[in-house]
Amino acid sequence: LAAKMAPMKMARRPTGKKAQFQDKEKPTQIRESNIQAAKAVADSVRTSLGPKGMDKMIQDEKGDVTITNDGATILKQMKVLHPAARMLVELSKAQDVEAGDGTTSVVVIAGSLLNAASKLLGRGIHPTVISDAFQKCSAKAVEVLTNMAKPIELSDRSLLLTSANTSLNSKVVSQYAGILGPMSVDAVLKVVDSSNPNNVDLRNIRVIPKLGGTVEDTEMIDGLILSQKTASGAGGGLRRVEKAKIGLIQFCLSPPKTDMENQVILSDYTQMDRVLREERQYTLNLVKQIKKAGCNVLFIQKSILRDALSDLALHFLNKMKILVVKDVEREDIEFVCKSTGCKPIASIDHFTSEMLASAELVEEVNVGTGRIVKVTGCSAASNTVSILVRGSNKLVLHEAERSIHDALCVIRCLVKKRFIIAGGGAPETELAVQLLQYAQTLSGMEAYCFQAYAEALEVVPYTLSENAGLNPIATVTELRNRHANGDSGCGINVRRGGISDMAQENVLQPLLVSTSAIELATETVRSILKIDDIVNTRGH
Repeated sequence: LAAKMAPMKMARRPTGKKAQFQDKEKPTQIRESNIQAAKAVADSVRTSLGPKGMDKMIQDEKGDVTITNDGATILKQMKVLHPAARMLVELSKAQDVEAGDGTTSVVVIAGSLLNAASKLLGRGIHPTVISDAFQKCSAKAVEVLTNMAKPIELSDRSLLLTSANTSLNSKVVSQYAGILGPMSVDAVLKVVDSSNPNNVDLRNIRVIPKLGGTVEDTEMIDGLILSQKTASGAGGGLRRVEKAKIGLIQFCLSPPKTDMENQVILSDYTQMDRVLREERQYTLNLVKQIKKAGCNVLFIQKSILRDALSDLALHFLNKMKILVVKDVEREDIEFVCKSTGCKPIASIDHFTSEMLASAELVEEVNVGTGRIVKVTGCSAASNTVSILVRGSNKLVLHEAERSIHDALCVIRCLVKKRFIIAGGGAPETELAVQLLQYAQTLSGMEAYCFQAYAEALEVVPYTLSENAGLNPIATVTELRNRHANGDSGCGINVRRGGISDMAQENVLQPLLVSTSAIELATETVRSILKIDDIVNTRGH
């Protein structure tokens, strides 16, 4: 028996060794597959970087088409299945929330850093070493960028405009930058809160897209725009009220209903008449009370339980010369209150003149195919502003809306962190040059990692020149040379094709856009590097 056992033991041993060997391979394969998946996502948006970037046409399940070159929008609509690739989609979302612009750059930088990391892994450097070194690189990069930046004042309107235009120039609607730029600057400066001067709540800026006209017809309104139209009964309601007293109600102007389970059964006509009479009396009392408070413009919140406004109530309101706007959305209530200074009224007992707001003019205006209600000259000092965006078709309209959002975010970044740096690939090239110099002072693995990180950052100028149809290798080499000689503001001039000083070309961007792009990209790359296995959970 012992003689029989011995060969079996011998036979089993190599299998154990092989299993051990396979385990070492697995994390490497997982890491490699994660890196490849994330790089594929980065490559898909790479072509839309910069002013000469291409646009993407996105079609959803319903067949609706979106045309855009905004990185966050492209990735949000893309169907990404691989979990590591999904991290890059989250990354562009994070950049959109933090800075609002640079959503394409951040993904391109992350893709390039992953490429560098994969080469370092191929040389046998441990992932944790690479990850820690990248963290140090990121801190050093932010320090270099901060030293490059120039401080600005919010009163310097031309610099703010330049930054907004730089953001708009890479969009589909770039030819309208001259109209949308100043509008974004004025809108943000109007809503800056004096009590908290270092932040801007963009919820105070309402962007309303309306079909019809061209982007040139876009206007900023110091007041309130409602996309709902006025409710007019059979007799035709009011369309315009001067010296308006505005009330905003959250209750229904219709007869009360029974609960779901209950029924009222009427057996003869007299009871029927009595119910109708009561309903009429009830509605009339409500309307009389509204009129008594001096209200002549009434906004009614949308109700899901029953009609917020019955035909009878509308008839009485029209008779009493009260302009009515119904179906105001629940989430718009706060904005309406901020803009006009009125207070929402939850029940008829609280409907008093103190709750009303006054405005010079409330009128319904025809805009393109639809109508909107415009409230101007509000007496309350409001920190809100509405922008009415126009466009000849849906694609242009929504792209203009997204571009305005990006421009607003850029100005918000400048309010948060009042520094600007040159654009056009200048900061990334400067980082590459300075980090390479710094890498020479280090020794061991760190030096390798710093070198790889620095080279990876050159992807931004490389892609910019590639998208502009220049020779990328010659352009980037020349640019690196200019930076090494101390021209830190030099970048790629996409319009003329060549290299020039970005400050003279008026290509400027907020410091926050670049620093947050580098910090967020590095963070994502570090977490992808540290993953060595993907485990699927069992469904319950």
